[in-house]
Amino acid sequence: MDALSLKSVGDEQLDAARVASAGRAAHTVFGGRDRTLRQTVLALAAGNRLDDHESPGEATLLVLRGKVQIGTATDSVDGGEGDYLVIPDEIHNLVALEDSVVLLTVVARR
Repeated sequence: MDALSLKSVGDEQLDAARVASAGRAAHTVFGGRDRTLRQTVLALAAGNRLDDHESPGEATLLVLRGKVQIGTATDSVDGGEGDYLVIPDEIHNLVALEDSVVLLTVVARR
């Protein structure tokens, strides 16, 4: 049985995001190319974003730290620590309203 501290991974990724030119860093903690389910710890330094994009499948975000906003062409929702956000099945973006760490879970389409 394996155990992993999401807090430690989040700390490492946030440190990396703060010095990265794109203001973000990510580490896949479960899954990958050969699996349908993928979970990734994603850190964004305050004010940075993931521009408009589509999701490769059904997806959710669990906010581990900070505050983020998911936006679409017609709506947006803010999430803070402990919030669970369902990512819309349309083009969307993600903005870090403050230094933030999220757990992105994606179930890839087959």
